[in-house]
Amino acid sequence: MRNAIPTNIITGFLGVGKTTAITHLLRHKPADQVWSVLVNEFGEIGIDGAMLKSVNAHVREVPGGCICCVAGLPMKIALNMMIATTKPDRILIEPTGLGHPEEIINTLTGEYYDTVLDLRATLTLVDPRKLTDERYTTNANFQDQLAVADVIVANKTDCCDAQDRENFNQLLQSFEPPKQLSAWVEQGAIEADWLDLPRTPRTSKNPQAHRNNSLSPQREFYNSAIQLPQDKDFIRRDNQGQGYYSCGWLFRPDWQFNFNLLFLLMTGLSVVRAKAVMSTDQGVHVFNSENGVLSVNQLDQSLAGDILDSRIELIDDQVINAEEFEAQLLAIKI
Repeated sequence: MRNAIPTNIITGFLGVGKTTAITHLLRHKPADQVWSVLVNEFGEIGIDGAMLKSVNAHVREVPGGCICCVAGLPMKIALNMMIATTKPDRILIEPTGLGHPEEIINTLTGEYYDTVLDLRATLTLVDPRKLTDERYTTNANFQDQLAVADVIVANKTDCCDAQDRENFNQLLQSFEPPKQLSAWVEQGAIEADWLDLPRTPRTSKNPQAHRNNSLSPQREFYNSAIQLPQDKDFIRRDNQGQGYYSCGWLFRPDWQFNFNLLFLLMTGLSVVRAKAVMSTDQGVHVFNSENGVLSVNQLDQSLAGDILDSRIELIDDQVINAEEFEAQLLAIKI
């Protein structure tokens, strides 16, 4: 029999750099190993799978909310298919920044998976600059992500100051018992050795706490295989829950957008989170924005050819004016 597959959850709140950290791990994994990634996003239009094209990863996405909902059925289906098709040597699971990792842990250590997966340390990424922001510190999901962590990783530290570091140290001192490991990194530079630290078993204080956030099974199955209908130039999908709203667009693959105007449009966004993989007149680019701070990277041409469509997702704690943003996008189509 095949040995149980080493598996890790890499979690953290919106915009903390989970996908960047996973990209770093995949670039530094042993060359003879196959690593697969299961990605969940709050938005209905999956973006992270396309972003991970830069490392040619084996990725399966479950868009549209929390993969632990409805008894974990969407996650189980996606995970089973991924194991069967890629036969991975390691699995990394990236829950949505608005998800509940405790429920995912319960699923992965429950019946069936306890003999299939070897669930190891959960890594939680934290942006130290957010530790004084009540939108984060009072958020139940943020608190859950810290509670289940075996390893706490301060990311984006190249943007932090001495007070941010002190706040992070105070956070570490508040855990009882202490976490197994903490780290202070830039650009998601997680060490692969941390993945092999053991998982700390925990007992849920309130196993029913997250049940009310479930999506309907029909909606989740639909999202897990979202495609552009042949008679449509684009589609828009919305989601909301836990005080946040998302709006995403999927465009036909032969459409291109003016890069300079798209850059200006993305720069001017005031939403909490924006992600996009877009085909432009200057190549395929990944746009990543958190609270108005935008980064842009061009995909390698050899990998960009695998991008079948352009897609963009906005997440905010206010209702998004989808019609206005959609009109602006369509106006810069070439």
